Amino acid sequence: MARIQAIRGMNDILPDQSPVWQYVERALGGVLSAYGYREIRMPIVEKTELFSRSIGEVTDIVEKEMYTFEDRNGDSLTLRPEGTAGCVRAAEQHGLLFNQQQRLWYTGPMFRHERPQKGRYRQFHQIGVEAFGMEGPDIDAELLLMTSRIWQALGLADQVRLEINSLGTAEDRQRYREALTAYLEGHREQLDEDSQRRLATNPLRILDSKVVETQRILEDAPVLADYIGEESREHFRLLCERLDAAGLAYSVNAGLVRGLDYYGKTVFEWVTDALGAQGTVCAGGRYDGLVEQLGGRSTPAIGFAMGMERLILLLETEGLIPEWVNGNADIYVMGMDDSLAGQAFGLAERLRDALPARRVVSHCGGGGFKSRMKKADASGAKLAVILGADEAAAGEVSVKDLANTEQQRIAQSELVAACQAHLGDKANEQGE
Repeated sequence: MARIQAIRGMNDILPDQSPVWQYVERALGGVLSAYGYREIRMPIVEKTELFSRSIGEVTDIVEKEMYTFEDRNGDSLTLRPEGTAGCVRAAEQHGLLFNQQQRLWYTGPMFRHERPQKGRYRQFHQIGVEAFGMEGPDIDAELLLMTSRIWQALGLADQVRLEINSLGTAEDRQRYREALTAYLEGHREQLDEDSQRRLATNPLRILDSKVVETQRILEDAPVLADYIGEESREHFRLLCERLDAAGLAYSVNAGLVRGLDYYGKTVFEWVTDALGAQGTVCAGGRYDGLVEQLGGRSTPAIGFAMGMERLILLLETEGLIPEWVNGNADIYVMGMDDSLAGQAFGLAERLRDALPARRVVSHCGGGGFKSRMKKADASGAKLAVILGADEAAAGEVSVKDLANTEQQRIAQSELVAACQAHLGDKANEQGE
């Protein structure tokens, strides 16, 4: 019988890989908590209408990429392709938005049926941040400073750069869309196939095209900045003023847009040159129109998302995963034979009580002494705690440094202190 394989583009995260994920999640969660953001957890399945209303019927995501199915009641359900719509739905449903300010974050899998490639998969994971109820540029600046601090926490500050732009209001963009469409219609035959299709459905997305000929045509196209009203200009000026005052470097990218109508005013991306074409590691912006679009009262909002797979790929590419992030044991505890297993388990529990930040593995499964030592080496532990019959009778135990094979016999009452001395202040190094 053939083995069942994972679905293409939906990857297992194996035990050797999960410590890196945990490290990144802890680093991000620590920064977000320090800024007063609270975690929210939403279902991965929502009503299809949530995404068709928020993302739009005539988008690639809704038309081609969503995993949509009917359940046994005949309801159309969808595996979430992004997190913002679900967060808005949950916050509105549970009364978190009206006359309130909320700073929220979430993490988890998203699903899109697109061609898998390095750093982009059909099941991918995001950490998302959403802030509600705050007008003006202050919250925009806070999110950008917070993401900057995330890069510092991960050692990525020199590998990423910030690009920002203003999309203006919906009315501003409508005027611009009409001018851009009129210009591009005169060059329809020279546009690539995707851009020709987007000309009728979502012309602003043509600005994102990577096709050289299309970019050449866009060089003489109308510029969004020329159509933005005074309110949006002032908002953007004040945002830049705050970033300058905080010393956060950025560049204004006039071609940075969003294809969804609910976005307006500030948009931003953190990009890197280290990953080739997949250069965006964090993207976000204001979406003051979305809550109302989904049936709530008009609520100012802004957020961002970063893909975990791409972020981890960047850390690995740049060699920025700390050496201690490996999931290995710290201490391997064994009896020299099965008759001493019970006492060895007791020693292991004592170590876990006294050293909760350490990873203590107890030997299980029998075997001779050489076999037990091989398993200790394979665990990656720095220390082996070995209990023989003579040590047990004397109330003692042996502690062996597996890196240099040094071994000492000590009183069991000194075991915790001896392990601490061998391991050093590792808990502080790991930020635990």
